[in-house]
Amino acid sequence: MLKQLVKRIWVRTKWSWEGVVHVWQTEPSLKQWIIAYVISAIAAILLPIDPGERAMIVGGGLFVLAFECLNTAIERAIDYISLERHPLAKQAKDTASAAVALTSLAIGVVWLMAFIGLYARG
Repeated sequence: MLKQLVKRIWVRTKWSWEGVVHVWQTEPSLKQWIIAYVISAIAAILLPIDPGERAMIVGGGLFVLAFECLNTAIERAIDYISLERHPLAKQAKDTASAAVALTSLAIGVVWLMAFIGLYARG
């Protein structure tokens, strides 16, 4: 039973990694977000901000990457169904893109609050 569980976890991890590799190879936006994430995470580690703020910045950055993967998945599913232009397909793709934008905006708000906290602490 334990052997089956480990195999199941391994297979799912492999599939997840294949998904990340696919997005990395096909979506320049993921590379841009990863660069932004690395810079943001390094800054969060080096600046004297609260551990909670640091955790929100570093963890939230991973959400941006996850939403970028979901955005790509939605785009692929829509394109698989049809390459014809359709208002609903556009809405689905635009809405998925909006999720990425809103998640990154949320991280921006966390950074703003961290900077305000730094300034207030003096």
